[in-house]
Amino acid sequence: MKVTLTGATGRIGSRLVAALLERGDEVTVLTRSPDKARAALGDVQAFAWDLKTQPAPAEALNGRDAVVHLAGEDVGQRWNAKVKQEIRDSRELGTRNLVAGIAAAAEKPPLLVSGSASGYYGPRGDERVDEKEPPGTDFLAEVCVAWEREAERAAELGTRVIRVRTGIVLDKDGGALSKMLTPFKLGVGGPIGGGKQYMPWISLDDEVGILLAAIDSTSFSGPINASAPAPVTNKAFGKALGGALHRPSFNPTPGFAIKALYGEMAIIVLTGVNMVPGRAPELGYTFQHPDLDEALAAALA
Repeated sequence: MKVTLTGATGRIGSRLVAALLERGDEVTVLTRSPDKARAALGDVQAFAWDLKTQPAPAEALNGRDAVVHLAGEDVGQRWNAKVKQEIRDSRELGTRNLVAGIAAAAEKPPLLVSGSASGYYGPRGDERVDEKEPPGTDFLAEVCVAWEREAERAAELGTRVIRVRTGIVLDKDGGALSKMLTPFKLGVGGPIGGGKQYMPWISLDDEVGILLAAIDSTSFSGPINASAPAPVTNKAFGKALGGALHRPSFNPTPGFAIKALYGEMAIIVLTGVNMVPGRAPELGYTFQHPDLDEALAAALA
């Protein structure tokens, strides 16, 4: 297959590129730094693109079998007005400009797999949430709604659109898990802000697996929750991580300390959503790491 990616040098994108190349697919990437992307990723075509200011180059999309859109500003940083605007613009304007590039392609790709996030649903407490549920109303939910709305515009061009709402990806080299490792290794890890909030987690292998299934399957469309079948509370996750590292996990971090450290961004770790994958199993996807203990062992190996 011929696949074009954005966000290809990120931790998920780079793993997806490697998987595509390993099976013999032809990979094109859209990036701000083509030379760096080629050096990091290997045998790929790389086109320069500033996602916020210009349409994606049509020649990078023309005749491709699929486009996978993963680019977006990291939400895991202290928020201020400028950062929040960048988080939104990189997703809303970036997706709008990607679809503009698809519209300009002579032979339009038949499939767009666009990233989204569990933040689409907003804080929902213990409520079990699948793809049928409506969006939340907080900042991240509004960002995800705008992000997905721009992706859906590709359907007007005859392109099938899949929106992958990803939970917390277990990766020791990046994301939430990497930030948790140091305090746990030092023996001071534990539940955050009471620990009752749910964490919809997914292994990196399964995140890439769902993206590959979305590329390959003609039955995938619409929203797909990318999270393991059994989300856990923050307290249960901490206990499992402590067990995996053979360290204690009873040292709580109060919510006010997290708010002081991260500001408004603390909402990500102090609230949660009990998101489950309703559609992926129905469409035939089998999770490689459905069990948290086993998934953590694989992530930390």
